[in-house]
Amino acid sequence: MKKMTDFENKKVLVLGLAKSGEAAARLLDRLGAIVTINDGKPFEDNPMAQELLEDGIRVICGSHPLELLDEEFALMVKNPGIRYDNPMVEKAITKGIPVWTEVELAYLISEAPIIGITGSNGKTTTTSMIAAVLNQAGQSAQLCGNIGFPASSIAQDAKEEDTLVMELSSFQLMGVDAFHPHIAVITNLMPTHLDYHGDFDAYVAAKWNLQNRMTARDYLVLNFNQDLGRELAKNTQAKVIPFATGQKVDGAYSLDGKLYFKEEYVMEANQIGVPGSHNVENALATIAVAKLQGVANDAIRQALIQFEGVKHRLQFLTKISGVSFYNDSKSTNILATQKALSGFDNPHVILIAGGLDRGNSFDELIPDIRGLKRMVLLGESAPKVAQAAKSAEVPYDTVSGVAEAVRVAFESAEEGDVVLFSPANASWDMFKNFEERGERFIEAVNTLRGF
Repeated sequence: MKKMTDFENKKVLVLGLAKSGEAAARLLDRLGAIVTINDGKPFEDNPMAQELLEDGIRVICGSHPLELLDEEFALMVKNPGIRYDNPMVEKAITKGIPVWTEVELAYLISEAPIIGITGSNGKTTTTSMIAAVLNQAGQSAQLCGNIGFPASSIAQDAKEEDTLVMELSSFQLMGVDAFHPHIAVITNLMPTHLDYHGDFDAYVAAKWNLQNRMTARDYLVLNFNQDLGRELAKNTQAKVIPFATGQKVDGAYSLDGKLYFKEEYVMEANQIGVPGSHNVENALATIAVAKLQGVANDAIRQALIQFEGVKHRLQFLTKISGVSFYNDSKSTNILATQKALSGFDNPHVILIAGGLDRGNSFDELIPDIRGLKRMVLLGESAPKVAQAAKSAEVPYDTVSGVAEAVRVAFESAEEGDVVLFSPANASWDMFKNFEERGERFIEAVNTLRGF
């Protein structure tokens, strides 16, 4: 960790706990800041706050008192999920207090270079693929960020010879200033989280913060399958390394089932350890980063052949009586489910879908679900997904929960079929997050197996 005196005796407010808030508070305390934590969860039900208080850090729980900001805070570090129209955040901005997320702190203290990965879909898989390839090559890659390991915690122990491979959400990237990765990846950009950002332009702007501080000595890996990626490439100081499928670009690309980097053959597309056209894109982005890092093709091939995916993202669970079960709970939007379906043969797929109703229709899903063997629908959005199923002439069942969905799907399946849990919706109607939803699916499948 770099030695820093910038925060010594400075008053800093950490708004919201969870993993990232705790990591930020502990780091700032270590750096000599005078830290106050404000979390909405009542103190008596907040073991994390209790531990922090025991360690001598001031905590204020149960509400968000605006008068707290009348103290002379030099900085606010907020939980990424807290919106900018939150009264506490609005007052901090009005008072001229910088509002960061903890990934900014991670950058400031990190001795290790950073590879930053963002995008609407595929960022978790791509982040994991990149780390796997670098580690296969003997480089020390440390996963962190939105993938579940707070960046400001991992950065404290990272050395110059390490590399932080950091997944970054649009929420996190709205709270950066000096943040400067040496290599950055944007997997793709599609309208999502518009309830947070307001519109697609604001969402893209948040993602584009990733490259704000990059220079001509840095590299930005962009998806040239998207016209937007090609347009954005014109507006960065970084050297752009494109990736694309079905067309030759000056970077990583696929042609006739083979993957290349700048005309150099790397591997066969069907060797990738996870299915789907979207994973070809993820692998191409990974290959681009690996080649920039000097990784040999043999190491790239071995890592991508062995790659089995990440939990809750097209995760193969098991076969029961010849029926394969895949957990894709992380598919919280239509595009993610479309990409998941691309890896399978529709007549042999029973799709379990549905979740939080955000007011949108599912008409754009219709071409992708045509020919499915069956759909099993649950959650608030089930009636709207059912309309898409009717339009696509796909038979469907509506159920009340995940366990029932698994049972009904299995009853409809035959040997050689796939039960794909890819909701195309957020989880918050029934669960705290997509991880809890995915765990419930795993439990239901294990129950079916008799475990």
